[in-house]
Amino acid sequence: MVKTTVFFIMGVSGSGKSTVGKLLATELNVPFFDGDDYHPDENVAKMAAGNPLNDTDRKEWLLRLNALVRKNLDSGAVIACSALKESYRSQLADGVLEKIRFVHLKGSFEEIRDRMQKRKDHFMPPKLLKSQFDTLEPPERAISISIKQSPSSIVLKILEHLNQN
Repeated sequence: MVKTTVFFIMGVSGSGKSTVGKLLATELNVPFFDGDDYHPDENVAKMAAGNPLNDTDRKEWLLRLNALVRKNLDSGAVIACSALKESYRSQLADGVLEKIRFVHLKGSFEEIRDRMQKRKDHFMPPKLLKSQFDTLEPPERAISISIKQSPSSIVLKILEHLNQN
């Protein structure tokens, strides 16, 4: 059915990457990884202090995630990762492009801001959402799905799309 072995569920913070990613991983019977867990401690501290990351901050993080992809090529995996810029997606896919697929969860600033204001104990404060939207370069080669539907409906749409290709 699916030739791709590693899926990146991407989008701005608050778009539902982890929720959708866990459901998709369960459906595909592969492990789920939260890309945020691979940030260096300095990045987490910077975001927790209310400061957005820059490209230099993200370099080590992207290298760690590319290594995670390579480690899971045979077994498959789903990784929740913002992957906001095309250059980030290129680094994530370096050397493994034919084995990965991006799924972009799209929502308006207002929808996502409202979600972020409801969640507790996340290191990414809602005040950084604008910086994420400013950074976002919507992918041209991805499965793009609106967050207006339920997480399980989103997963069904992803699976439908995969079965068509």
